[in-house]
Amino acid sequence: MDFDLENGWRILPIDGDTGTAYMGIRQQEKLFLKRNTSPFLAALSIEGITPRLVWTKRMTTGDTLTAQEWLNGRCLHKAEMDSEAVAALLYRLHHSALLKRMLKQVGGQVVTPEELLQRYFRGLPQDLRHHPLLKTVANRLRAKQPQVKRSNYEVCHGDLNHKNWLLSDQGNLFLVDWESAVIADPAYDLSMLMCQYVPRNNWQQWLQTYQANGPEQPSDDLMLRINWYSFCYLLLQIKDKHQRGHFHEMNQDIIKLDEVVKKQTDI
Repeated sequence: MDFDLENGWRILPIDGDTGTAYMGIRQQEKLFLKRNTSPFLAALSIEGITPRLVWTKRMTTGDTLTAQEWLNGRCLHKAEMDSEAVAALLYRLHHSALLKRMLKQVGGQVVTPEELLQRYFRGLPQDLRHHPLLKTVANRLRAKQPQVKRSNYEVCHGDLNHKNWLLSDQGNLFLVDWESAVIADPAYDLSMLMCQYVPRNNWQQWLQTYQANGPEQPSDDLMLRINWYSFCYLLLQIKDKHQRGHFHEMNQDIIKLDEVVKKQTDI
């Protein structure tokens, strides 16, 4: 592919990506290049949540090419996801007026509890639709949807997998891969992270760590919303694994859901 760059650049595809990311090398300079990333990236760079944006250019193909500083580092391990650094960065993301304004300007999708339920039921296989546990949980979620004003929605990353957190060799933490970014209740993001990486009996403590980055204290309402989104997240995970034929993993999630429901019925 012709990247319309000056002479001297070597472009190497990055293994394991979606075919849109590359390493650009010229003499001692090294950049992370990506095609058609969101224009939202500029605001993320300003806030220091992603590596610094160096330049953006329009190629002759009509694609947009962005260049960010190349940082040597690694992805976070699963065991590091409940750290104070992760909580602090996530709090900054959820409370940035600049990011919220910019994501709205580029047409960021608003995700509501109702939309998540519609996403679950849309094309739901019959065996999942009639599964007693899944049916009970889905009906409870539909009856107890969180009521949060749209004005209190914030920017959410939407895919807080540990592989999307980059820890540089200098010890700086960044959040990358923003294709799933939405405007939603922050509990949407929090539940996703907590459900995957924080033991449930540590949720209150981790939430206090998250809230310690601001003036407010964890509220009962926030925890109720996180619980609601966590059940919804598990339902969506079960549906996704069913569609991909990962039935062993799907059954593990159903067992996990059953255990949580038995311990906690206040969805």
